[in-house]
Amino acid sequence: MSVEQIARYLLAKPNSTLDYPFGEQVKVFKVKNKMFATMAIGKMGKGDDAGNMHWWMNLKCDPDETVMLRDIFPSIIPGYHMSKRLWNTIILDGSIPQGEIERMMDNSYLLVVSKMTKKDQQSLSIHI
Repeated sequence: MSVEQIARYLLAKPNSTLDYPFGEQVKVFKVKNKMFATMAIGKMGKGDDAGNMHWWMNLKCDPDETVMLRDIFPSIIPGYHMSKRLWNTIILDGSIPQGEIERMMDNSYLLVVSKMTKKDQQSLSIHI
C-alpha cells in the first residue's frame, strides 16, 4: 500500500481526523481526539539508523498479539516512542501483505474506540 492509500484508509474510519501535534513530519490519526495511528519517514521523519527512508506506522495492538506479529514479520518492531507493550511500529517496506496491514489498522482503531466512554462509543456505533 502506498502512503496515500494508507492515509485514505485511516481517514475513512468514522470520526477519524489527521493532526500534526509533533510537527509536519509526523502524521497523527485520531478518533475523537484519541490517537490510533501515526506515520513518519523512519524515526520521526529522519529515516532509520541505516539511512533508509521507509515510512513507519505506529499502531495500537493487543499486548499478546504485539509479540506474535514481531516474531512473524521482521518489519514489525516495538512501538517507536510508544508503549512497547501496546504499540507496534510497522516499517512499510512492502514485505507485509496489504490485507494484514489493513487488519492491523482496523484493530488499532477498534482498540482505541473500545477504551472510550459508552457515550462516545455509541456515537460511533451508528457508523461502525
